[in-house]
Amino acid sequence: MAGLRLGPLLRHVDWESGTSATVWVETDRACTAEVRCAGGAGGSAATFRVAGHHYALVVVTGLAPGTATAYEVLLDGERVWPLADSTLPPSTIHTPPVPATGAVVAFGSCRWAAPAMGEDPVGPDVLDTLAARLAGDPEAERPDVLLLLGDQVYADETSVGTREWIARHRSSAGTGATAPPDQVADYAEYTHLYDESWGDPELRWLLSTVPSCMIFDDHDVIDDWNTSAAWVADMRATSWWHERITGGLMSYWVYQHLGNLSPAELAEDPLYAAVLAAEDGTEVLRAFAERADADPASVRWSYRRDFGRTRLLMVDTRAARVLEEQHRSMLDAEEAAWLRTQAFYDPGGVDHLLVGTSLPWLLPPMVHFAEGWHAALCRGERGPRWARFGEWLRRRADLEHWAAFTASFGRLTDTVAEVGRGEAAPATVCVLSGDVHHAYVAEPVWPAGQQPRSRVFQLTCSPLHNSVPAAIRAGFRFGWSRFAKGIGHLLARHGRVARPAVRWERAGGPWFGNQLMTLTLRGRTARLRLERATSDAKRGRRGTDRAGARLTGVLDRSLTDGS
Repeated sequence: MAGLRLGPLLRHVDWESGTSATVWVETDRACTAEVRCAGGAGGSAATFRVAGHHYALVVVTGLAPGTATAYEVLLDGERVWPLADSTLPPSTIHTPPVPATGAVVAFGSCRWAAPAMGEDPVGPDVLDTLAARLAGDPEAERPDVLLLLGDQVYADETSVGTREWIARHRSSAGTGATAPPDQVADYAEYTHLYDESWGDPELRWLLSTVPSCMIFDDHDVIDDWNTSAAWVADMRATSWWHERITGGLMSYWVYQHLGNLSPAELAEDPLYAAVLAAEDGTEVLRAFAERADADPASVRWSYRRDFGRTRLLMVDTRAARVLEEQHRSMLDAEEAAWLRTQAFYDPGGVDHLLVGTSLPWLLPPMVHFAEGWHAALCRGERGPRWARFGEWLRRRADLEHWAAFTASFGRLTDTVAEVGRGEAAPATVCVLSGDVHHAYVAEPVWPAGQQPRSRVFQLTCSPLHNSVPAAIRAGFRFGWSRFAKGIGHLLARHGRVARPAVRWERAGGPWFGNQLMTLTLRGRTARLRLERATSDAKRGRRGTDRAGARLTGVLDRSLTDGS
């Protein structure tokens, strides 16, 4: 009998008709996966195979708009979900009414997998805690979609349990001998990371009932991934990097990227068709991953999703980079053109434009100017000695956000402003980001006469489950101060960096802890909520997770007046 190894994950829910969805599963052998819903809706798919693992992405049809439909998963006709001993509510597929009147979008990044047993060293997991609240109160507001903005797994910062598993795996398989012993080496080891992260009971249930959109960041592969051309050359010179990046891109495609696509996009995807057609899709997918690494412009990981009159543009800021020092760009030419095209597509049909990018667009001013300064050093503005220092500093201080790609920062700023100044400008343009292990709200201010009609915000939320040292916390707080901004201006002057055309102010934060932001978008109104997972001594109370944590409100404010 086939068993359910991981999942189900509810991924794409159709907002145009409200009648279909996709559900992803991993099984322990080849079989037919079926999703059977109350009321007769459902779908089935044969599994496909990659590196000895079996997966299916089931397209569910026949759903009714504006309903919540419970479902179960069967493998070769035998029910495997809900789990027999589960105390959690049934998994459901919530479809929007047609036409949709709004959307609730929750987002965050950086989720380090919690240990299965013992004390959690980084505190309660905010997604576990959200799952407990939704399971304990079926009437509680739930997100229509969960945006996971990078670092879904940490390939380079593994838990004690994973390091022990890696040692046993390499000893028995005879692989990864030269790879770092505390980091994953190949596809097989990546699958263990997803087992550890997505096998968590509360998260597993949450992802089975709340649709999700995902994009990678560096730790999904390795810290500083694609930070510079020199970094890439150094990594490619090692004996283990090729297998690491190949396995990373293969596993991302299987575990995260496939579910981002609509049924129509899946039907037109030649790689998906080739993997399904192959008896074993390993080599087909491996060739794709090797090509994607060698020629990043050959694949687009970015994508668009529309939730009624809310548009999401999820942007790849890792694999799409141009790294030649004199022409550095966060996005290659085709990716940049795609972003502008999608941002301006059907402007009258959008009340809110969301740009999901793992790396923040607007940083604390001192950090912004420091990154522009160091990028100028690396270009050679102050000579070769400063350029060598700049490369050394880039790798140690993670100076690689939009501010470090000066031209790209300017282009994104121009795009945001142009969309916001249009005749049919959306009520809000929000850049949603994570990465920096704290949360804040920043609002840009343009010169007189150039201010967009839209309200524009940088909304940054991180981590979902991780930590930040006290010294770094102090640094981020300091980075918003006027004195720090003055230091940043001095650095910019030393690097001969022009000031950006826009300035910005902190409108909230910085906040620290395991936290989640939620945008509630109704018509042309937008409300932002920030919640933190906090410990509760009385474990097992309604709305608390297994560690006795609950969600505590940090911020609840309106972003618009609805006009």
